Amino acid sequence: MKRALVLCLTLCMLASTPVPPAVPADAAVRGDRSEGWLAQSRSPVLARNGIVAASQPLAAEAGLRILMQGGNAIDAAVATAATLNVVEPMMEGIGGDVFAIIYIAKDRRYYVLNASGKAPTGATIAHYNELGYAYDPKNWGPGSGMPRGGILDVTVPGTVWGWDAVLRRFGTMKFDRVLAPAVDYAQNGYAVSERIAHDWVLPNGLPLRGCCTQLDPDSVRTWYPGGVAPKTGEIFRNPELARSLRLLQKDGAAAFYRGEIARAIVAKSRALGGTMTLDDLASYRGEWMEPVESAYHGAHVLELPPPSQGFATNEALNILAACVPKVVPGETLASLGPANPEYWHLLVEAKKLAYADLYRYNADPDVEKVPLARLLSVEHAESLCAKIDPDHAWTPAPPGEPSGAGDTIVLSTADRWGNMVSWVNSNFDPFGSGLTVPGYGFILHDRGGLFTLDPKSPNAIAPHKRPFNTLMAGFIVRGDRPLMTLGLMGGDMQAQGHEQIVVDIIDLGANVQQAGDIARFRHDEISNVLSLESPLYDLVGARLSAMGDTVKSTTRAPMGGYQAIMLLPNGAYAAGSDFGKDGEAVGW
Repeated sequence: MKRALVLCLTLCMLASTPVPPAVPADAAVRGDRSEGWLAQSRSPVLARNGIVAASQPLAAEAGLRILMQGGNAIDAAVATAATLNVVEPMMEGIGGDVFAIIYIAKDRRYYVLNASGKAPTGATIAHYNELGYAYDPKNWGPGSGMPRGGILDVTVPGTVWGWDAVLRRFGTMKFDRVLAPAVDYAQNGYAVSERIAHDWVLPNGLPLRGCCTQLDPDSVRTWYPGGVAPKTGEIFRNPELARSLRLLQKDGAAAFYRGEIARAIVAKSRALGGTMTLDDLASYRGEWMEPVESAYHGAHVLELPPPSQGFATNEALNILAACVPKVVPGETLASLGPANPEYWHLLVEAKKLAYADLYRYNADPDVEKVPLARLLSVEHAESLCAKIDPDHAWTPAPPGEPSGAGDTIVLSTADRWGNMVSWVNSNFDPFGSGLTVPGYGFILHDRGGLFTLDPKSPNAIAPHKRPFNTLMAGFIVRGDRPLMTLGLMGGDMQAQGHEQIVVDIIDLGANVQQAGDIARFRHDEISNVLSLESPLYDLVGARLSAMGDTVKSTTRAPMGGYQAIMLLPNGAYAAGSDFGKDGEAVGW
């Protein structure tokens, strides 16, 4: 009785005590690490038997589960990508594209997969002109006359072909096992993570007569349960996507390209005025290619060949290697250091020059000749040095080609046998075209928006042609073994992001996590606007502006997301994952 009275009095006193106003957590300041670079977000993840780095924890752990069950890095990459289709659906899926560079240790060789989509039958300039879309040489906006989103930007999806191709050639498991984690999350649900909830915004995908565009009802039904996007922590389920994945488990890629999923894709396309045919899907093939390679300060950088923009990284690094000694005699990027505005000026100018060539020449190499040998020659890099003024920014001519914000995932995997995978999967724009295949729970990508309607361009749209592609996966190689995978997503951020990561690793000696944490720039070739993460803007923005750049401060969001794995000299792995995403690196 006495104890109850004391408790009652105590509660009454607490109830009558004024509650201090809440102080928001974002008013606090970030603490420092106890060692190393104090600003680093976290330590690299170290593991001996296998490791996965991805932009969402459940996906990374799905890949790790496959590794621990005896699968190899290729099996783990497909499992991780399939789970990302479920948990990060705006970024990638079975309705999109995939590229990869795969290192097979027993062969000591790098294999390049290109499973990018091709334009459907009927995708001609004349057809688009009839629909009211035309190239305007005075309009330097993205797409050069192409619509953005909707059925007219949909190309044949390559993802499922690519997943199947890598498993057949190098995997040890089949769809039944590697898709199991994705099926589980799609059917039973998962809690939506923070950055992904922020990105969960459907684009308008359907034309609205007489005005604008509107949301696709099939997309609203699939992605906005209750009519709204899920918030952080809410459970989201996609049983229709689980159905599609089960069909792949049962019938393989044939279910997608020749079976009921193919028929559903064509029905959706026809209903909206698209020109894709069943034969477009049934005849689709990706291909195996050779990487683009260049030397940089004792290392070699491998990138995807055209139609990927990957060679722009190689060219930018060639320009830095050739021109830094000429432009700033007696200095190197390392001696200048990342606190010096000149360091950033040189990186940005090399990017501008490389992208000028990228936008001029890049196209489907099966249709147009891309002069890679000349563009990646030392002589070409040296010929561009005169355009780099140490005190003034160069203004590129408007390229008239698309840039793209980029909604993509990159992931990296490695296994106990020394195999390593650098992987990129994408819908292109957030939720791609904005169009969902009813009954099957996936978005159709809109990579065709990267074509142009300029008939003189090597990237002009045509049936069964692949568009200019922003997707990139890479490797840094030192000697006869890989140093690390190279992955950073984000539209036209990717090539300039790879450039910066290589410099961080090779010139500055950053560790694999630090390289992803260092503040980055993003230069848009069309608007000629240079964006800097806010701490970098505070450090060097005023000086770069005085040099003639149009500079603005921004967050990490436009700077893409980095996922990478480094092979250590003792054979163990270290991995880093971008703090701007929801992901992690995990190993065992």
